[in-house]
Amino acid sequence: MSYHSTHIMQLPRKVIIGNNVIQNCGTLIKESNSNAKKIAIITGPNVKTKVASSLESSLISCNLEYEWIIAQEASFQLADKITNSLKKERVSIIIGLGGGRCIDLGKLIASRLQIAFISIPTSASHDGISSPFVSLKGNKRPYSIMTETPSEIICDLEVISNAPYRLLVSGCGDLIAKTTAVRDWELARDFNNEYFGEYAAKLAYLGSRMIIDISKEISGSKISSQVTRTIVEGLISSGVAAGIAGSSRPCSGSEHLLSHALEFITKNNCGLHGERVGLSTIIMARLHGLNWAEIKDALQRLGGPVTAREISVDKDQLIEAMDLARKIRPERFTILNRVELSKDQCQNILSETGILD
Repeated sequence: MSYHSTHIMQLPRKVIIGNNVIQNCGTLIKESNSNAKKIAIITGPNVKTKVASSLESSLISCNLEYEWIIAQEASFQLADKITNSLKKERVSIIIGLGGGRCIDLGKLIASRLQIAFISIPTSASHDGISSPFVSLKGNKRPYSIMTETPSEIICDLEVISNAPYRLLVSGCGDLIAKTTAVRDWELARDFNNEYFGEYAAKLAYLGSRMIIDISKEISGSKISSQVTRTIVEGLISSGVAAGIAGSSRPCSGSEHLLSHALEFITKNNCGLHGERVGLSTIIMARLHGLNWAEIKDALQRLGGPVTAREISVDKDQLIEAMDLARKIRPERFTILNRVELSKDQCQNILSETGILD
């Protein structure tokens, strides 16, 4: 890949963040989509129970027709099924309502149908809120693929604040991972002649530093609405950084490869996405020679997992994942291309960082 190669930026057209904004969704959607006809809302059963009344009332008041699509899973097979079904209807907008999986599912389907996609997160668990990338089950490649950036993002802080605290901590793990993702991107520039976007890199890295600072102010499992807003804005900015870069480079590096490897080895039984990448960032920061202890301390203060046991992974699985990670996506140059680790060396690193408690 040429260092000066052309890339395409994808950015959201509008981002709305505030308390109780979901009650005004109909008006907000109409303002940006005056010709909107029918809307398909993709969500999970639990999320629908919590917010359906407010959302439906708002859409009805604006004369917007809608239908609910309840997704029990987030797979490419289900995406195929829903895409084929919606081709027969006059749907002009898809809303992804819920956590990362429903948003990813809606994002892929809208991209396939070439219609507008609106992201309405009900938790702040990872940066898929605003990025053009999706990660679903059923693909041979256990990592994200590129689609389209959401045209609009509506974040109701009241709803997000009432989501389980663990989900917010997972989002913090995904943000802190930009520490090693950006460093890996720098290595790819220096040793693999890849394009490197200074602005996108700094924007993503800012989110990781923000989380380290925020962690010093956290007491227990209570986070103020202002801190919640800052975390949500950080996750949105991270997705925007990927859109500016034209790739997931500023947001996803060796730590994400290790997370994908763990997901593959344990059959997705190893914690949330942000929990895995947060833990993996500690390990990859150690390989980079960065201040891994600072990252570990921040995650620990927030209440995130910092040991293999806390994500239900044993020593052998983690060592196997460290070997597999370099093979997951061979075209993505990271620190794993610069080091050769034996099993004993892996175990020593895991012991040194306290991952094996």
